[in-house]
Amino acid sequence: MTHTVPTLPLPDFTHERVEVITGRRSGLFIAVALHSSVLGSALGGARLWTYPHWSDALGDALRLSAAMTLKNAAAGLDAGGGKSVIALPAGVTLDSERRRAAFLDLGDAVESLHGLYRTAEDVGSTTEDMLVVSERTEHVVGLPDTVGGSGEPAGPTSLGVYESLRATLERVVGTADVAGRRITISGLGQVGSRLAVRLSAEGATLTVTDVNPAKRTLATELDADWVAPGEEHLIPADVFVPAGIGGILTDEVIDALDAKAVCGPANNPLADHSGAERLARRGILYAPDFVVNAGGVIYLDLEAKKMGTRAQIMERVAQIGDTVRRVFDEAEARQVTPLEAAEGLAAERLAAGGRQPALAR
Repeated sequence: MTHTVPTLPLPDFTHERVEVITGRRSGLFIAVALHSSVLGSALGGARLWTYPHWSDALGDALRLSAAMTLKNAAAGLDAGGGKSVIALPAGVTLDSERRRAAFLDLGDAVESLHGLYRTAEDVGSTTEDMLVVSERTEHVVGLPDTVGGSGEPAGPTSLGVYESLRATLERVVGTADVAGRRITISGLGQVGSRLAVRLSAEGATLTVTDVNPAKRTLATELDADWVAPGEEHLIPADVFVPAGIGGILTDEVIDALDAKAVCGPANNPLADHSGAERLARRGILYAPDFVVNAGGVIYLDLEAKKMGTRAQIMERVAQIGDTVRRVFDEAEARQVTPLEAAEGLAAERLAAGGRQPALAR
């Protein structure tokens, strides 16, 4: 089954450098976008996905890399923002040989930035793919546990989303307890599925969906309600959790959204920046994605730099909930949207341009 991202207009170009190549082994379009290295070597994953046109893949790389600058800055990391994308044409499925070729090509593209950008796994890619990338460049993190790497970052990402969701529930229902709360999860990938399992175990009332119908098996196992993709936003919920590809929150979806809050791991869930204001006018609380989903990048960056034990790093990930609370407080005090408040937090860090201890409380 082919899954594609929606066609969105190209964003403004505010990047330091963008490399666009046709992989010499794979023949695939590959983009490596370095948005900012103000705070250090950029860090952001490599996405393997199907796009209607190469320009859609480029636009996705530009948007995602800019979001990584905000994410890493707001998380207090000494890391800039970057992202890479390997684009599959519609209907193309990679066999093992061409997949390996694609990630070798990506390794060459990453190496061409001479350490200004470090890649990692992302949607559509795996830690094993990163092992292939490492054959061509040392500027890659998140290698498999079996070779001494930090492994899959979806667990830390899911933990950060869980703590963010609890902070969001506090604001909209008065308690962080998820038991009995109606939560809709749109997307059951590595992070969404982990979150669903935990919320189900704690007694949440779940509605779930995914573009892959095979994910319905998990819904059955969790006794969660399944809804057809594209209809999930119509289900009454305390929190709507976008956990798939970005751009899901279009004006039309926001206007029909039946939820008290939005809090999820999907990158760039707002189809347009103005969606934050549109949600606010409807009285729907929005937890900014680049704050909520920072657990994976915090884990990967600190593990790679050996900054603390794994337990200390996971404790730092869990503090994302406190960052979300700070964003909500700032938004209320300044009478702005949480998105504007979170962007202000990141902007302050970028303007200072200094190094801050990432494990500092």
